[in-house]
Amino acid sequence: MEKRVQFDFEIQFTNGGNLKGEDFRLDIIGEDITDQALADYIIADLKLLMVGETKIWNKKIIVEPHKRKVIAQKTAADLFIDLSHTIEHGLITYKGLPAPIICDYLSREDSKKFYAEGTEFQIGKIEMVTNTGTYIDCPFHRFQDGKDLLQVGLECFADVDAVVIRIPFLTTLEITEAHLKNHEIRNRAVLIHTGWDAHWNTEKYYEHHPHLTEGAAIYLRDCQAKLVGIDSHNIDSTTGKSRPVHTTLLGAEILIVEHLCNLYLLPTDGFTFSAIPPKFKGVGTFPVRAMAKLNSSNK
Repeated sequence: MEKRVQFDFEIQFTNGGNLKGEDFRLDIIGEDITDQALADYIIADLKLLMVGETKIWNKKIIVEPHKRKVIAQKTAADLFIDLSHTIEHGLITYKGLPAPIICDYLSREDSKKFYAEGTEFQIGKIEMVTNTGTYIDCPFHRFQDGKDLLQVGLECFADVDAVVIRIPFLTTLEITEAHLKNHEIRNRAVLIHTGWDAHWNTEKYYEHHPHLTEGAAIYLRDCQAKLVGIDSHNIDSTTGKSRPVHTTLLGAEILIVEHLCNLYLLPTDGFTFSAIPPKFKGVGTFPVRAMAKLNSSNK
């Protein structure tokens, strides 16, 4: 059963003037649409520029056949997929490293004595190691003279063309160069989807996890990958003391993102990947809000 939305609206323009509509109707996907999403839909549909305040009222959903063959409705939330785990007080990301301490430095109750009645603030305090949650490694993490978070350019962290390579952990825990062939890798973020994130924050997550071999890392280096991510505990095997994948990739200034999640939500390609850390000097690893931005053809 197809639905449409009927509504009144007013759109103000930042360079003056306004646009009004009464009993306006548009096709929608699903059962309902929020006022914000509807305003975004109108603006995109009418190709409006310099938009300021928008108002929607008298909105009602009606049962009526769609008037268009293709619906252009999109919202900002539809374009982004969160690939990060939640960091919370007491979370163990890596056995042997301390959990983060997340607390108030200044509580809302204590802040009341500094401000007028009805005004209060919270200032948080976080104590943690940099290898917490979903995090990015840059060369300084492995090499003393490697680039730290300050020295790596923003173009390496943000909107990198990406590809997902699916290698289920039930098939193999050892990911070799053979698994990586027949994929577009050069200048891309290569995201290895194993499904291991299903074990996140359980005892099973920390041991016998999927990982790349040294040969796979060399193959990615030689194919000039820009970044390599994995939804596992470590991109290297942790059964020994060597870390050849970190050494190979970071030695070639190829960034690493570990502890990704939700890769099953992504298409194989046709999206960009971002994992942006704060601009710290002298730090080689830090948590990120990793995300994918889908191209319109994948919506």
